[in-house]
Amino acid sequence: MYEAHYGFREKPFSLLPDPSFLYLSKKHRMALAMLEYGLANQAGFTVVSGGIGTGKTTLIRHLLNNLEQDITVGLISNTHRSFGELLQWILLAFNLDYRDKGKVELYQAFVDFMIQEYARNRRTVLIVDEAQNMAPETLEELRMLSNVNADKDQVLQVVLVGQEELRDTLRRPDLVQFAQRITVDYHLTPLTAGETRDLIRHRLEAAGGDPELFTEEAAAIAHRFSGGVPRLVNLLCDTALVYGYAEQLERIDADLMQEVVREKQAGGLFPAPPPGAARTDQPEPAAPGVPPASIQDAPAAGTPPRARPAATVAPMEKAAPAPASGTPDPALIQTRPFRVAIVGESAVLRRHLRRLIEPYNIRVIGEFGLEDSQSPELNPYHVDILLIDISEAAEDCTAEICDLISEWNIPVLFNDCQQTQASLDGRDPQFAQRLVAKLVDLLPPQLRADPAAARPNRA
Repeated sequence: MYEAHYGFREKPFSLLPDPSFLYLSKKHRMALAMLEYGLANQAGFTVVSGGIGTGKTTLIRHLLNNLEQDITVGLISNTHRSFGELLQWILLAFNLDYRDKGKVELYQAFVDFMIQEYARNRRTVLIVDEAQNMAPETLEELRMLSNVNADKDQVLQVVLVGQEELRDTLRRPDLVQFAQRITVDYHLTPLTAGETRDLIRHRLEAAGGDPELFTEEAAAIAHRFSGGVPRLVNLLCDTALVYGYAEQLERIDADLMQEVVREKQAGGLFPAPPPGAARTDQPEPAAPGVPPASIQDAPAAGTPPRARPAATVAPMEKAAPAPASGTPDPALIQTRPFRVAIVGESAVLRRHLRRLIEPYNIRVIGEFGLEDSQSPELNPYHVDILLIDISEAAEDCTAEICDLISEWNIPVLFNDCQQTQASLDGRDPQFAQRLVAKLVDLLPPQLRADPAAARPNRA
């Protein structure tokens, strides 16, 4: 659709594992070198692992296109837990007949094949992609199959390619013999910001287009929200080209890339960015020298909490008056739920806060103490507001919480836990509605109840 507009011969950011578009970053070049070394030196087992979308399959396709002529290769690319009979899949990978044969016959057929290839001065290499799905018992069967050797030569070489779970499986105590036979292994990690920029340029040029089509800022945003995962970079950039074509833009700039990210995240299918990634639904940070907004319920005496970069709220007393009854104010109930994480010293008070705000269509996605801010269950993208229940008598937040606030870069509401206790004791029946009003005030326009504000206007 956009190829002619931008002068491409083909789509530059296809998600298919096309080796002609392979960008050999430093880490991919090293992984390829390790694969080639393992094959050249008759390594029994070679393992290449990496996260989803880091380019493992594309690397294998490139390797297959550049193998020596004296290698016979079988490729298994579709493993799963209900994998079935390993020997049947192996024979199928080498185009051997596997039908109507028992296990002993399957084994003998493959051994005869390997010996025949060896007699022809050819090496037999089995490559298993998505190997993280193989059960430990299947891996052990593969190890036993590799015991067929001839003098000093390795008759069968095995290359396992898989996600990070493969490494975890190979560390199991019952697979120690397997692990000891792994001669070469390499783990692929995501791209750096510079490598992401070079990947985008490389693919644009490989497709016959302008390598400078994406601005530096657009490439930086693609890196930040993809985490440097090549597949996600391709997804964002391909969508950006569709948007750019729709608006007849000559270049893909930061504003357009931000819009792509917002749309992808709003759809709920795009993976959350890694911790520390910026969010597209946050206001721009204040200019240098501008003090942050006031902190709700900050200590009235003693040393005030240290400066916090995240957004804060106006004092509670400025909120709209609450109804006399204890029922939720309909004006405060959101038509679209938003997500709050609760941090506080007391588990009882945290649970009370949860009970207070959930009737207002607010989703509490996690709660944890002031000392355990690492909380592996939470990702900053999954949190819209951080609610911190802290005592007025406290001179400062814990270092862990301050680090968390700085890293997450999301709106924060500081609440006096003595007010929470008063609500729990029944001494402050209107506390919940004042609290919810403050939470709603913190929301960026995209998350307010008005659906018309959900999508920014680029006009």
